[in-house]
Amino acid sequence: MRCNSPLVRGSANADLNTAMTPMIDVVFLLLVFFVWTASFQTIEYVLDSKVAAQQGTAAAEVTQSNPPSDTEDILVRIESASGELVWSVSQRSATSLADVKERLNRLADVDSSVKVILHPDPEVPLEFVIGAFDAAQLAGFTQVAFAVNAEQ
Repeated sequence: MRCNSPLVRGSANADLNTAMTPMIDVVFLLLVFFVWTASFQTIEYVLDSKVAAQQGTAAAEVTQSNPPSDTEDILVRIESASGELVWSVSQRSATSLADVKERLNRLADVDSSVKVILHPDPEVPLEFVIGAFDAAQLAGFTQVAFAVNAEQ
């Protein structure tokens, strides 16, 4: 193919060679852009929790799809008292997250169909709440939910 364009350098009889380097650069930049934006997408609903939607100041009604079981729910409280974390599992104090994991494992061996309710104080760092959630799921509990205060 012959081209008499002033943009093509060289002799007048030179073949038209499309410069591929800029096109490859553009494709590479598009690829990097799409990979970069895809990796930062937030995965919604990773934590399967059932929190009742509250509107106004009236307490919301919680509907249960499962019939109540014979055993009580397991309540895991995480409180912040003067900078220290205070743990409790079903109203029995625990010393640390490792102790909570151990108790949840023992309780799961008895009945893993029981609902585990995590009730952290608002001052508790999120890493400990997620640690307790992960401990409950790793123990084998399938129903893990979060408790909320009606005042908030």
